[in-house]
Amino acid sequence: MRKAWAVLVVWLTTGAVAWGQVEARQVENAIEMAIQFLERQQKDNGEWIEFQGFTGGTNCLVTLALLNAGVSIDNPVVAKSLANIRKINSKFVYVVSLQTMVLCAAKDESSDLPRIRSNVQWLQNAQNADGAWYYTLGSTSQDNSNSQFALLALHEAERYHESIAQQIKESTWRAALRYWKKTQNLDGSWGYMSGDSGTGSMTCAGISSVVIASGKLSDLNEPADGQLHCCGEWKQDASVERALAWMASHFSVRHNPNQGAHFLYYMYGLERAGRLTAQRYIGKHDWYREGVDYLVRNQDSLSGHWKGPAVEGNANIGTSLALLFLAKGRRPVLMSKLKYTGGDQWRVHPEDVAHFTDYMEKEWKRDLSWQVLDPRSASVEDLLQSPILFFNGQQPLVFDDQTVKKLKDYVEQGGFIFAEASCNSSDFDQSFRKLISRMFPEPDQQLSLLPPEHAMWRVEEAISPDSEYAGALWGVNVSCRTSIIYSQRDLGCKWNYFTPRRMMPLNADSKRKVQDAVALGRNVVAYATNRELKYKFELWDRDTTPKPEDAFPRGELHLAQVVHSGGSDAAPGALPSLRKALSKLKNVRVNFEKKQFSLDQEEIFDFPVLLMHGRHSFELADRQRKQLKTYVERGGVLLCDSICANEAFARSFRREMELTFSPDHKLEPIPADHPMLTDQFGGFLLKTVRRREPGPPNANQTLQVVERQVPPTLEGIKLGDRYVVLFSPYDISCAMDNQATPECRGYVHEDALKIGVNVVLYALYQTGP
Repeated sequence: MRKAWAVLVVWLTTGAVAWGQVEARQVENAIEMAIQFLERQQKDNGEWIEFQGFTGGTNCLVTLALLNAGVSIDNPVVAKSLANIRKINSKFVYVVSLQTMVLCAAKDESSDLPRIRSNVQWLQNAQNADGAWYYTLGSTSQDNSNSQFALLALHEAERYHESIAQQIKESTWRAALRYWKKTQNLDGSWGYMSGDSGTGSMTCAGISSVVIASGKLSDLNEPADGQLHCCGEWKQDASVERALAWMASHFSVRHNPNQGAHFLYYMYGLERAGRLTAQRYIGKHDWYREGVDYLVRNQDSLSGHWKGPAVEGNANIGTSLALLFLAKGRRPVLMSKLKYTGGDQWRVHPEDVAHFTDYMEKEWKRDLSWQVLDPRSASVEDLLQSPILFFNGQQPLVFDDQTVKKLKDYVEQGGFIFAEASCNSSDFDQSFRKLISRMFPEPDQQLSLLPPEHAMWRVEEAISPDSEYAGALWGVNVSCRTSIIYSQRDLGCKWNYFTPRRMMPLNADSKRKVQDAVALGRNVVAYATNRELKYKFELWDRDTTPKPEDAFPRGELHLAQVVHSGGSDAAPGALPSLRKALSKLKNVRVNFEKKQFSLDQEEIFDFPVLLMHGRHSFELADRQRKQLKTYVERGGVLLCDSICANEAFARSFRREMELTFSPDHKLEPIPADHPMLTDQFGGFLLKTVRRREPGPPNANQTLQVVERQVPPTLEGIKLGDRYVVLFSPYDISCAMDNQATPECRGYVHEDALKIGVNVVLYALYQTGP
């Protein structure tokens, strides 16, 4: 066995690990190059070269792009630019709108709220009788480009501060919506002016404007009785559906449909239309992924800029528009809402997830997005782009066997399902329970009430035992955690109300119910995501699992998992994730077949490393202990961890190792400077890693989780000068599986994988006794 492994070791190198997907690095590099280009172009006075006399317009556009790309307001370039922008007193709609959006993005309320309020009033005054805007105040003309920028500014201002919701008149939104619907072409498109042939850029402008204006008006159409009204009927605005259909049939990320110029301006509009309608796909096109691919390939490789004809010939403008697409479109997806019928039953509360996502943006202080997905046409890989699938409704769910299998695969590969019965629907309730039975027919994986001590009740906010959701929240445990949470009580209706404008007329009891539902949703998403959300492009490698035939032609690395009675398959994705991480090493060919054996099976001798984990107490038979000892004496290595630092499993493992190896060999702490924790064997230098330490359970308090930078804590048993048994009392497997929850004591995902990679490489480089 040792000779066979030695052949594999010859092909290992100590070079750097290629971590992550090329596509992700390309996007990150493109964004960074664009930022650096724009920073270099700033003049000493803090401005950028202007275009056609719109004083301050380019400064605002560039600064807006930099802020959305994550550049801090403390950055000297941005700080200098903001100082100039705050002095602008423009009479142009473009400039006032961009200035407003920049000040909202800067989030400096003490400095900028008065100016934002002043700009809001100016923009309302600039709206003409038709509900549109033109270049300047008092014009009776209108164009759809100025009109969309004015609405974008008003939208961002209202999101910025709830007092502005009262400042913007209902008539402003109503006139704007009337204008956009009136000027839409029969084919669903919009042109630059009423009657013009439709173009991609202006159709995107129309989509965004109708979504914004109609969303504000839906907040105003509530009965003024202070009560919640949850169970009415709703239909998608037909103008948006028609416009999306036009975009699907004319879609491109290489040119502005039906117009040769303004391509980068169109791309900025495409991002906005896709995000505001929560569409991952426009037609069959993954608009962000396709757009990223084209923009990254066509960025100037030396300077980092983009340019186009006309106004986009100003590289500051062209680069800013492209950067806005890349940076805003990459926002992490908080959840996807499932479209599971041909009608509108899946969106009985049309803006529930949108309003909830806005709330989570403010609470977590990061830009987020949400999407709509149809599980009938989406692949498992598509579903896995979202950490949470949310669905609700009043009618029975109808899924074919193929879709049920996709949902099951999604959950088993680390996904999370969050569902609720809209309007407390018994039809939805019964059908959802049947769905779970079809997905997981095993008796121990049926829905059960979440106990009061479950971490979900207190992850971020302590939910009162008097809450209407106590006794109405159910869960299914899959792998390392509760992976399905279902509420019999309506949540989406309350989320739908959660805007300043809709909350104002509610009575105290209704407001309390809304806040209770929002707090519960916040806890669920914190529990499901562990507050770890990735940019869209960071998840694109999920559908590119390396295949053995795609790797190097020499010998394969085979890894196997130990089967036992203490929860041996509690983290089924741990070993596949570790294999994928190892496959990214230079010259390592990894076999991806699933291999599981009991310690008394002869097959274990074919594997250099055995992985083991668990979450319950267990006991080995005498023949298993004897064969384990023989296995390591012949050169094998056993790597084990206790899932979420489960004490019962840790006690069992220590007892079994003592029975197997004592009195001559015992588990002992592995020094923090041991070579296996360095990059000596081609892995990672692990002086410190990140480990979560949740506080003690207390049902009346929020869950306190501390992330510490500590050396890896490993214990080992030595034979001669090599470790043959390696044990982590802290979780590694659930973290590698990317399913660790906030109350799980252990390492974060990236560092758990690094520990696993290092240990496997150490095992392969040993020559044995």
